[in-house]
Amino acid sequence: MSKTDYRNWRLESDLDGVCWLTVDRAGESANSLSRDVLTELEDIVTHLERNHPRGLVLQSGKRGSFIVGADVREFDQVSSIAEAEGFIREVHALFDRVEALPFPKVVTIDGYCLGGGLELALCFDYRIVANNDRTRLGFPEVKLGIYPGFGGSARTTRLIGGLNAMPLMLAARMLRPGAARGMGLVDQLVGPHGSLRWAARKAVLQGRRSKGAGLTGKLSNKAPARKFLAGQMRKKTAAKANPAHYPAPFEMIDAWEQYGDDFRRMLDEEATRVARLINGDTSRGLRRVFWLMEGLKAAGKDNDFRARRVHVVGAGVMGGDIAAWCVLQGMEVTLQDREMKYIEPALKRAGSLFRKRLRTPDRVAAARSRLIADVDGQGAERADVIIEAIFENLEAKQALFKDLEARARPDAVLATNTSAIPLKDIASVLKKPKRLIGLHFFNPVAKMPLVEVVYDTDTLDAEIERGNAFCNGIGRFPLPVKSSPGFLVNRVLARYMLKAFEIHLQRGVTKEAIDRAAEDFGMPMGPVELADTVGLDVGAGVLGTLGGAESEREAELLRQYVAEGKLGKKSGEGFYTWEKGKPVKDKEAAEGVNLKSLARELMQPYFDECRACLADGIVESADALDAGMVFGTGFAPFRGGPLYYLENSKEFDHE
Repeated sequence: MSKTDYRNWRLESDLDGVCWLTVDRAGESANSLSRDVLTELEDIVTHLERNHPRGLVLQSGKRGSFIVGADVREFDQVSSIAEAEGFIREVHALFDRVEALPFPKVVTIDGYCLGGGLELALCFDYRIVANNDRTRLGFPEVKLGIYPGFGGSARTTRLIGGLNAMPLMLAARMLRPGAARGMGLVDQLVGPHGSLRWAARKAVLQGRRSKGAGLTGKLSNKAPARKFLAGQMRKKTAAKANPAHYPAPFEMIDAWEQYGDDFRRMLDEEATRVARLINGDTSRGLRRVFWLMEGLKAAGKDNDFRARRVHVVGAGVMGGDIAAWCVLQGMEVTLQDREMKYIEPALKRAGSLFRKRLRTPDRVAAARSRLIADVDGQGAERADVIIEAIFENLEAKQALFKDLEARARPDAVLATNTSAIPLKDIASVLKKPKRLIGLHFFNPVAKMPLVEVVYDTDTLDAEIERGNAFCNGIGRFPLPVKSSPGFLVNRVLARYMLKAFEIHLQRGVTKEAIDRAAEDFGMPMGPVELADTVGLDVGAGVLGTLGGAESEREAELLRQYVAEGKLGKKSGEGFYTWEKGKPVKDKEAAEGVNLKSLARELMQPYFDECRACLADGIVESADALDAGMVFGTGFAPFRGGPLYYLENSKEFDHE
C-alpha cells in the first residue's frame, strides 16, 4: 500500500503491513495545516478507509519540527463567520474520520507540535515524543485571539481532564516532553539514543492505546467540579486579560463550563465560537501583530555574522542585564566596570536569572563560567561585539570609544546602548565613525523583546545588518531606527508620560486614575507605574533631554523625588510605594473619573508623536513603527499597533 502522488504527504507500507504517513509540506520550512494539506489528507483517509493496513504511523518529514499549527496566512482570507464555521466543521469531520480508523494509530513527534498539529495528533491512539530540547507541545491559539478550533478544546479536556487541559490552553503554555508525559498528553518518551521509528513500529504491532484521563481528570469534567473550576479559571484569567479586549479565553471557559462532559457539544461550540472570534477585531489585531513579529525576526536573518564573544562596558542595571542575557544565549561575556564592587551586583542578578531560566545546577554553573568580571577590559580585544552601557554623558562615551576603537578587532561590532544621545556625536571622535551603531535595549532586558538598532546617515549598511543579526542571535527583535533624540520608543513614551505628569500636576487627577485609564485602553501598565518601573532618575533624564522647556515643571517633580531617594520600584518608593515588586494602589482613587475620556487625552500625544516619527523617517514604514510600539512599549496588541488602530478606529482623529 503505497501512494506518493501527493505534494505534501508520502504514504508507504513496510513488510509488516504498517503504513507510514509522512507530512512534508511542499515549499515550506515547517509543516502547517493549510487547506491544500488538509484536502490531501482527506483523500488519504478515504484511501485508508477502503484499504486497511495493519497499523498507521504519522511522522514529519521536516527536521526539527512536527506540525506548527494551521496556516495563519489563510485566516485573513476568511470573509465571513459562516465561511469560517463551515471550514471548521469540515476539519472536525475529517479529524473524526482519522480518529475512527479501525486499526492501531501512532504518531511520532520530534520538534514543535503546536495548535492544529497537536489537535491532529490527539486523533491518534498513541503519541510518542522525542525527549530533547527542541521538542515543545502546546496550544498558542489565544495569542491569535481564538482558541483551539480543530477539535482541540474537546479532545484535550477529554484526554487529560479540564483541570490540566484548560490552564494549558488558557495560558498558551509550551510543554517540554517530560511535562507533556506527566500530564498524560503524550504516552511515551524516546531518549537521544532511542529510535522513534522503532518505538512506533512496536507500539503499532502491540496495539497500544493512551490510558486517558485519571480519576481526578475525569471528575474535573463533571458538572459540580466544572462550575467551581471555571469560576477560578475565569477569575485568574481576568487578572491578566480584560474580557472586553481578549474574549477568546473567556469563551473557552464558558463552553467548557456548560458542556465539558459532552464531547459532541464541545465540538459544536468550538465551531460556532471560534468562527465568531476569528472574524472579530481582536483576532485581526493579534494576527497583524503576529506578522509584525515575523517581519522583525526576518531582519538580519540572512546575514552570516555570528557572535561568540561579547564585551560589555558598564555593569549597571542595563549593562549587567545585557551581559547576563547574552550568556543565557550561549555566549561568553566579559563585563567591565571601574572596580569589582560595581560588577558584583550584576553577577548576583545574573545568578538569579540563570537559576530561574536554566533550573539545573550544571547548566547554571556553565552559565556562570561564561560571565567573566573584567575590570581591566581585556575582553575587548577578542570580542565579536562590544556594547557600551555607561552613564549618559557624551564626553565620557567619546573617551571610552576612542580607547575601545584602538583595542578592538577591526571586524568587531562597536555599539552603544545610549537612550538619547545622537549617534553621530559619539562617533565623531572615532577614526572610522561609520562603523558605530546603537543597540538600544529596554528594561527589563530579559522581558523586553525589542532592540532598536540605531544608525546615522553615514552608518555602513553592513554594520546595521550585523547589528540585526546579533539581535536575532540573542533572541531579540531588531528594529532599525534613524538616530535622533530619543530614537523611536523613548521619543513617543516621553510625550505620553509628560502628558500623564501634566494631568497629575495641573489638574490633580490621581495617579491611580491615570494608570487605570491607560490600562482600560489596553496598555500593559499605566504611565505613572511605568515611570516608577523604569526609574524616576531615568525618567527625569529623558524628560530633561527630550521634553524641552514645556516639560520643566514635570521634570522638576521627578528630580525632587530622586533627591529624596525615591527612584521608583528599585528603591521601593516613587510615585507609589512598592511591596514585593508590586505598586500599592488606592482602589477607590479612580472613582468618579471619566476613564474613557482620560484615556483619550493620554493617548492623543502618543499617537501624534507616532505620526511625527513616521513623517520624520525614524523608521522605514508604518509596519515598522507599529512593531516598535507593540514590542517596545507594550501598546495594546489586540489593537494591532497604533497606526493600524488609528486607520481602523473612529475613536481618534485621523488627520
